Amino acid sequence: MTFTPLRRVAVACSLFGAAGLASACGDSSKGAGPTAFAGFADRYFDSVYAFAPSAGTAAGFHQYDSKIEDFSAASEQHRIAVLKGQLAKLDSLRGGKLSVDDSIDAALMDGAIHSELQDLEVVRSWQTNPMGYAGLAGNAVDLLMKRNFAPPVERLRAVTSRLRGIAAVLAAMRANVQNPPKEFTDLSIGIAGGSIGFFKGDVAKWAKESAGKDTAALRAFTAVNDSVIAALTSATDWLKKDLKPRSKGSYAIGAKAFADKLMYDEMVDIPLDQLLVRGEANLQKDYDDFVATAKIVAPGKTPQEAMASLEKDHPTAANLIENAKSTVEGARQFLIDKKIVDVPSEVRPIVIETPPYARNGSFASMDSPGAYETKATEAFYYVTPPEKEWDAKHVEEHLKAYNNAEMPITTAHETFPGHYLQFLYVHQFPTKTRKLLAAGTNVEGWAHYTEQMMIEEGFLNHDPKAHLAQLGDALLRDCRWVVGMKEHTQGLSVEDGGKDYFTKKCFTQPANGFEESRRGAYNPTYLYYTLGKLEIYKLRADYQKAKGGAYSLREFHDEFVKQGGLPIKLIRRIMLPGDKGPVL
Repeated sequence: MTFTPLRRVAVACSLFGAAGLASACGDSSKGAGPTAFAGFADRYFDSVYAFAPSAGTAAGFHQYDSKIEDFSAASEQHRIAVLKGQLAKLDSLRGGKLSVDDSIDAALMDGAIHSELQDLEVVRSWQTNPMGYAGLAGNAVDLLMKRNFAPPVERLRAVTSRLRGIAAVLAAMRANVQNPPKEFTDLSIGIAGGSIGFFKGDVAKWAKESAGKDTAALRAFTAVNDSVIAALTSATDWLKKDLKPRSKGSYAIGAKAFADKLMYDEMVDIPLDQLLVRGEANLQKDYDDFVATAKIVAPGKTPQEAMASLEKDHPTAANLIENAKSTVEGARQFLIDKKIVDVPSEVRPIVIETPPYARNGSFASMDSPGAYETKATEAFYYVTPPEKEWDAKHVEEHLKAYNNAEMPITTAHETFPGHYLQFLYVHQFPTKTRKLLAAGTNVEGWAHYTEQMMIEEGFLNHDPKAHLAQLGDALLRDCRWVVGMKEHTQGLSVEDGGKDYFTKKCFTQPANGFEESRRGAYNPTYLYYTLGKLEIYKLRADYQKAKGGAYSLREFHDEFVKQGGLPIKLIRRIMLPGDKGPVL
């Protein structure tokens, strides 16, 4: 389902913020005055937020706060027609003379429109995946609760207005979703069920505090909140008793759609057979490095036993968040001391639990504000706790993923110098389009690149345990590359084949291996972590060669993060003018 109207908007909003429309923010492209392309970009992003108002809120445009998505079949068909008209107009603009900046942005936008059309017309996730319907209520409300961009009672009224549309969203789910994969339905049951507690507890408590003396605002909220709880309860029951028994669809999108998606989202056109060979080779390389490092960490032990020696030292469910908080400052200071990259702000992210509606297999994530959010500028580093209904074994396996050797590496990925640092640079992104759109190979590729780069530069004092943890993360992303491709193009199953790949090749706990494999079912191209990392290393080597004696690691990093979340192919055009070399 197209819950944010395109994945690149979702990446931009959730990881390093999003930016405003030129008409709203006075931010056109770099240069003297508006161009025909800038006007087109304004209209395109207006249509994005009209279709997905919660994405507008995430970007910092609060004229959308009282609105909620319309996921009816008619709305989806209207969106398709709008996108096709925009694509025709964009083709016309690209056929004329564009500035360098506009031509780069036009290429980025062309991929975004094609990607969304593919999702709507080919993958048809709005008919095959109930997850976004189930999670929209929690997401749409949390966006209004967690950031103090307006007086609390004003935001409460927006919450109330937004919630009035949730019954229609859940009705659209029942009408649209026909034969989903069981994996999607299972995840949706957890999302919807978790949201019930969220609305009964956190949302109701926040509303009471926000209403203050405005009893009328609280009464209006309570009435609609009760109806949302009832609707979510009914939807959860429907998912369990009606949809789940008939959830027999396939999650595999097929080889052509997979290749097309890579091209649209990442500007990667490497043939799939070659791409799989490259992924398997990188997995074997990291596997061999892991085995060698494991012998240093635990002499005489197996690699599994070495990994287990790391995993036994982990936080409890009760102190998980405090443990994560304790790792942020060290990562940030290392960047400053070692002159790795410029840190342009003293503000730190807030470390809290992942909201229930967003617990769809993610262990940790960043949620940053929009670039033009001038008041509510908090950024949240989410860490996912174990669920209350899990048995002791599942809880223990989950917590092992946050072991004391691993947690600083995760923090580097999510905060410094990973996603949070990317967000801190958002105001320096040179154009509106680059502030609003992003590619996974850039955003996730950068964050994954920084894990390895930090260890190479001496982070955590060259501790072999830290190196082993970093290699474990690399293996995890390598397995995503191989499993995602095989699940969607070769018939690999989630429960057996994919799960086994993670547990045997990547040394993950069985419960975590299953979650990772299941994520591949709904996030087919999550190879973008390792693929992007390798593209960035290739770019760095080529940049160093071009700069010669003038090269510095800090300059490379500063220049890279200033460009925004462009596919690496476009970043190369900027950082290596005239370069015609391959991205990988």
